[in-house]
Amino acid sequence: MNLMMLLEMAAEGLGDRVAVGSLDDGLTYRQLYDRAHSAANRYRAAGVESAVVCDESSPALPIALFGSAWAGIPYVPLNYRLPADDLLALAERAGSAVAIADEPNLERLGRLPGVSSVSAEAFRADPAAGTDGHASPGDWNMDPDDLAVLLFTSGTTGSPKSAVLRHKHLVSYILGSVEFMGAGEDEATLVSVPPYHIAGVASMLSSIYAGRRIVQLPRFDPDVWIDTVEREGVTHAMVVPTMLTRIVDALDARGGAPMLGIRALSYGGGKMPRPVIERALELFPITNFVNAYGLTETSSTISLLGPDDHRVAQYSTDPIEQQRLASVGRPLPGVEVQVRDDDGAVLGPGDVGEIFVRGEQVAGEYREKGSLLDADGWFPTRDGGFVDDDGYLFIQGRNDDVIIRGGENMSPGEIEDIAISHPGVRDAAAIGVPCREWGEKVVLLIVAGGDAPGPDELDDLIRERLRSSRVPSHVEVVDELPYNETGKLLRRVLREQFAHLGDDPTD
Repeated sequence: MNLMMLLEMAAEGLGDRVAVGSLDDGLTYRQLYDRAHSAANRYRAAGVESAVVCDESSPALPIALFGSAWAGIPYVPLNYRLPADDLLALAERAGSAVAIADEPNLERLGRLPGVSSVSAEAFRADPAAGTDGHASPGDWNMDPDDLAVLLFTSGTTGSPKSAVLRHKHLVSYILGSVEFMGAGEDEATLVSVPPYHIAGVASMLSSIYAGRRIVQLPRFDPDVWIDTVEREGVTHAMVVPTMLTRIVDALDARGGAPMLGIRALSYGGGKMPRPVIERALELFPITNFVNAYGLTETSSTISLLGPDDHRVAQYSTDPIEQQRLASVGRPLPGVEVQVRDDDGAVLGPGDVGEIFVRGEQVAGEYREKGSLLDADGWFPTRDGGFVDDDGYLFIQGRNDDVIIRGGENMSPGEIEDIAISHPGVRDAAAIGVPCREWGEKVVLLIVAGGDAPGPDELDDLIRERLRSSRVPSHVEVVDELPYNETGKLLRRVLREQFAHLGDDPTD
């Protein structure tokens, strides 16, 4: 297995179809194949250990990705938004490299020992400029255990870890979830997620194998997103929840006219507020919505809530079917999911525990720690959740975010879900802050969506559905909640910001 086989198949079957960019000046599949060949020449001539990319989304990314697969070195996309010192520290961990970089980082990356840098624009135009290396068609290594992609985690709770994805993991994901040449010639996908995130890598691979033209949005802006969809004839897109929230707001600001061109819209990477997805279903009335749950360590998606489930939940009066809009659906074929308690016992439907996953696409490996798979191939996701009677998976947040009050573990997600069900709450976050008497107490932070409810009203709402211990000690209205660029709520930031509430002697 090698990622290059995906591009080779597409180039042979769809050589003249545009793969990346606009119809009038984009790269065809044959051109992308040839430039991956040139990139492989450059990497081999340089004798480097990795292909580092530090740039916004552009055609240079798929060239670099497939070129690295051809040359037999890992593709390492870096977060170009990082401070210079942090960025250079990650680049050093990648070893000797050809670094394709934006102008601000071009010179500083080139100063690192063993690193030669080239601008993304020059690399796109001529990936092998200045080299005399040669890579023959089809001479890539087919060892499935070769390292394909190295992704650094967001590092929100410490130094970023480098997740290892081998060719067998990524190819297994694509072969198991994408139909080869399944896209029509008129189809295009808009990629607006960060290129250094697993969703950015997976969207490139999926689109290439399906034969769907890739349209790249370097910087997300909701109005630019909407205009790009209309101008480029975009039929498919993937967003994180914070992006969809801004798109919904922008469409409403434009008068609330429905968007009819998008055939499929997937979202994931964080918790989706129910009012947002309900409004999105109204604004995209003929769009197939998909909620995709996955991790970097699982080569992207492992569970999907499909289009039919979204529309059933939208119109159903059955509370169980309505509630499934808050789930991430069922596991993909070939993926197994278990929920376990703290002692490792497998739990039944409705019981909350840690989610474990197993399958060919699951890597579960870090350079720093090695493989975290157990003897039977199961990977601990560190996400808490449960499976209902019909096999739908519900995520309740990271286990690290569990609030422990008086020795009782409580999930922030269950508190947040109830808060967001109030029409005056647009978004919510529950955190634990230190408390001398109880260890931790609950603080609920809400973003108002109109007339914000008072603390007593929220207390009553939560007390009706949960134990009284889940009722927050404090309710604070904030203008917005902190999310990273991939849609993950930064609870650490909130705990630091509101830690002083734990010292209130009146509680």
